[in-house]
Amino acid sequence: MEYKETAIKGVFILEPRVFEDSRGYFFEAWKDSDFAEHVGKVNFIQDNESKSCYGVLRGLHYQKGEFSQAKLVRVIKGKVLDVAVDMRKGSPTFGRHVMVELSEENKRQFFIPRGFAHGFLVMSDEAVFTYKVDNVYAPAHEASVRYDDPDLGISWPIDMKDVIMSDKDRAASLFKDAEYFD
Repeated sequence: MEYKETAIKGVFILEPRVFEDSRGYFFEAWKDSDFAEHVGKVNFIQDNESKSCYGVLRGLHYQKGEFSQAKLVRVIKGKVLDVAVDMRKGSPTFGRHVMVELSEENKRQFFIPRGFAHGFLVMSDEAVFTYKVDNVYAPAHEASVRYDDPDLGISWPIDMKDVIMSDKDRAASLFKDAEYFD
């Protein structure tokens, strides 16, 4: 696995070594010792999976305080554009984001540490998205930032009339009104 740190410290793109032959392919999707060596020790406690159709935009979500979550995300089927937004008030990259394409073809993974909002947009007919988290889901501590907040400047490559999202995500707060991490 190749670990590439992005323009935001602590956010990584993981590129697997894929071995292909006439039978198909093989790659290591997770190896605790390698991850700890390149990124740091993270105690993932749960794996989640979602399936979505073209145009679904999920996010930008995060959990506040002691319930914040680090995530390691990837796509098993289809293609998404995945985004992490730095919500750490004291960070030199506060309010900046990283966007990466994750697909069944490139088999990339995206590590998002605690202190970030996260979301993704489905760019294929269907996408199966899976992710590891290091903390439990705590509905009373979840928050969202608007996907189209002009202060964030995220350029989603889709006509907004084609976007499908939850009412909760449509009602998310603006970045300037969000709760940040210290």
